[in-house]
Amino acid sequence: MTLPTVQHETAAKPLYSVIWLHGLGADGHDFAPIVPELVATDWPALRFVFPPAPVRPVTVNGGMPMRAWYDIAGVDLVSRQDEPGIRGSIEAVEALIAQEHERGVPSERILLAGFSQGGAIALAAGLRHAQPLAGVIALSTYLPLHELFAAERSSANAKTPIFWGHGTGDPIVPLTRGLASRELLQSLGYDVAWHTYPMPHSVNAEEITDLRHWMSQRFRG
Repeated sequence: MTLPTVQHETAAKPLYSVIWLHGLGADGHDFAPIVPELVATDWPALRFVFPPAPVRPVTVNGGMPMRAWYDIAGVDLVSRQDEPGIRGSIEAVEALIAQEHERGVPSERILLAGFSQGGAIALAAGLRHAQPLAGVIALSTYLPLHELFAAERSSANAKTPIFWGHGTGDPIVPLTRGLASRELLQSLGYDVAWHTYPMPHSVNAEEITDLRHWMSQRFRG
C-alpha cells in the first residue's frame, strides 16, 4: 500500500518524478513550497511527490508520537538503530517508485530526495533499489545501517549521482556524521557531489541554486 501524498506537477504529462521525503516531525507539505524556487523554466515536465511518514513514538523526543520514518534512540543517530523502522520505510519508498512506474515514469527518470531522516531513507532506499535511478538528493543527513550497506547495495545504482548538502553548524545531524557517510560512499565508488553551507539544520538559497544546477544535469540525459 502506498502512502497518501502531496503532489505537484510542473506541467502536463510529467516525464520525470521527484519523490521527496521530509524530516522528523514534519509532513508531506513541508517541502512543497520549494518547488517554485527550485524548478528551472527549461526543465521537462516533473511530478513532485511528497509523502508523509507514519506517526510513531520517537525515543529521543521522550516517546512523543510524531511523523517519523523510523525511531531514533540516541542523539548520536547510530546507536541502537531502528532497523525494522528503516526497512519498513525503504519498502514504502519502493511502493512509491512502483506507483510512478504505473504512471509511466521509469526508474531511470526518478529522483529520490530527502531532508534529515528523509534523506537517510532516500539514500538507504535509492542505493538498494534494483533498477537504476536518475539520482539521489541527500540534504542534512547521513547513511543509516552503514555497517550493512556494502553487502546490501545494488549494483544497478553503483553509478547513481548523489547531491549532498550539509550545514557546517548543524546541531541535529553533525557535519562529522555526514562526512563519515560521504567517505564510506566514496570509498565504494559513488559519485557524491558534496556541498557545505554556513547554516544550521536547514536549507538555504545557495543550496537551492546548487541543487537546481545539479538537477539540470540529470535532465539532459
